[in-house]
Amino acid sequence: MTSSTPRRTVLAAAVAVAAGAAVTASAGPAAAAGGASRPKQAPKPVDNRAWTSHAQWRSGAANGVRAVEGRRPGIVIDAPAGSTAYTDPHTGRTATWEYATWTSPRHRCPVPATEAVAHWNAHTPTGTWLQVELLGTYTDGTATPAYVMGRWTAGDGDSDIRRTSLDGQADGKSSISTDTFAIDTPAAGLRLASYQLRITLYRLPGSRLTPTVWRLGAMASDIPDRFTVEASTPGFAGELEVPRYSQEIHKGQYPQYDNGGEAWCSPTSSEMIIEYWGRRPAPAALAWVDPSYADPQVCQAARRTYDYQYAGCGNWPFNAAYAATYQDMSAVVTRLGSLNDLETLIRAGIPAITSQSFLKTELTGAGYGTSGHLMTVIGFTTDGDVIANDPASADDAAVRRVYNRREFENIWLRTKRYNASGKVVSGTGGVCYLYWPARPTARQRKALAAVGIG
Repeated sequence: MTSSTPRRTVLAAAVAVAAGAAVTASAGPAAAAGGASRPKQAPKPVDNRAWTSHAQWRSGAANGVRAVEGRRPGIVIDAPAGSTAYTDPHTGRTATWEYATWTSPRHRCPVPATEAVAHWNAHTPTGTWLQVELLGTYTDGTATPAYVMGRWTAGDGDSDIRRTSLDGQADGKSSISTDTFAIDTPAAGLRLASYQLRITLYRLPGSRLTPTVWRLGAMASDIPDRFTVEASTPGFAGELEVPRYSQEIHKGQYPQYDNGGEAWCSPTSSEMIIEYWGRRPAPAALAWVDPSYADPQVCQAARRTYDYQYAGCGNWPFNAAYAATYQDMSAVVTRLGSLNDLETLIRAGIPAITSQSFLKTELTGAGYGTSGHLMTVIGFTTDGDVIANDPASADDAAVRRVYNRREFENIWLRTKRYNASGKVVSGTGGVCYLYWPARPTARQRKALAAVGIG
């Protein structure tokens, strides 16, 4: 059994920095007169940068957008910068849209990166949408193209575009695979040195509606090429009460959204955590679902995360963007360095969705192999083993699983593995989704900061 369709064919590549661990450099000057010098810590190989505050929104270059204050600062269309025609490649419809743009200040990667994944948290009323681009500079001083990282709207009605990634973007140095920027030949030494993010907000001409963007950011990383990772030492035991949903009970449902079953691991996992935080779709939003189907909210999550180019529900930032459509929710895509990072989050009450691939023999008790699968980590046993809500289960009651710590950590954090044919293929290098309330507790803020999320 395969629990998910293949995520992508190329992910990580050779680099020289150990992932997730703090690497000490030469000792710096004494902290105070007569004090001992302290070793400096080199930047971690995963860097998260996001723009969320009113001051941060005002720091960018605005062309027709306005920064708004309030409980959750953001940007909206003020006076459109112009209009443009867009032909939707998935419907063939051409429509004219007003637009406005915001471009972030340039962010220099503390460790030049081989990969980058953007994310956004936004409200897109019917008849509005947004596009996110990455404008990078390589370590050789040249510029990347303006790479489209996603075209997003929460809806899919006649007044909306079809949300989509954009394949075929490349310049001979880097390329875009669904939602991920990647250096083509990292062994040659080229890296992404810095980047800006540009977001364009669209609406129908004459409309007073506007997208509202609360968070825009990216995760840039330089993860080593590795088949195995160093084992972490267990440091926490406990379990969160997270709803349990099976993707498998949806097998064959809604072929237009990738047919349910093994293809729905990502939205099923997203729905579990959305509901953990007390959010769920309103009954009216589920009216389209066949009433004979169990857990209709999982069908809704699949529909609203579906990437019409990828032809699946596994686009990482699209899942994060969907989670953030619920009231006062924040969401990012990142990479973590070890299970200790997950322990830090779960101790603070924050579950996580992890992405991994493995042979049936590599994860005891799973009963399947997969070329790409998402599951929700909800806790740890007293022995340090991983408690996961695994949607690749026969029914909701069977979703809670306990997986061997060493096996789980390795299949999640590695970047290379052997498939059933003995061919070397990619692993995700510790990718996970994190969803949390827009106003977290002090304890939750501290835990997020500890894993690089601000």
